[in-house]
Amino acid sequence: MIEWLTGTVFGKFISTFFISMVPVVELRLGLPYGIALGLDYPLALTAAILGNLLPTPFIIVYIQRVFAWLRLHWAALDGFITKMERKAAAKEETVRRYGFWGLLILVAIPLPGTGAWTGALVAALMNMRLKNAMPAIFAGVCIAAAIMTFLTFGAIRVF
Repeated sequence: MIEWLTGTVFGKFISTFFISMVPVVELRLGLPYGIALGLDYPLALTAAILGNLLPTPFIIVYIQRVFAWLRLHWAALDGFITKMERKAAAKEETVRRYGFWGLLILVAIPLPGTGAWTGALVAALMNMRLKNAMPAIFAGVCIAAAIMTFLTFGAIRVF
């Protein structure tokens, strides 16, 4: 199965897309992974950006309901959910202070604890409307992609 996923252009695109959807690693791993597989840069970039962006509107719209449902039906996750909410709340002040630009910067910095998932969670907990949050998240993902491109090709040249 793995050979099929990494043996064709479609398979490389899809695997890059899905890796970029994973929280924490997101595009930071997806883009270098796609390039390392030999996927042409424009395809790797497209797969990574689309994969990273796909979950964000769903997070913004539904995460508070999902958290409430999990707390009601799976009480053991309450501590984990509370921890995630606290981490997002710690980043909320920056977004409140700088608005669009604060959310963009939160998403654009390609470090753990930042990115599209965190930005979407912060936007959701702030009750930010989708039409206000998505442009900042999209721009932040594009900036993160540019940074990761620079780092990936810089690493390739060094090694």
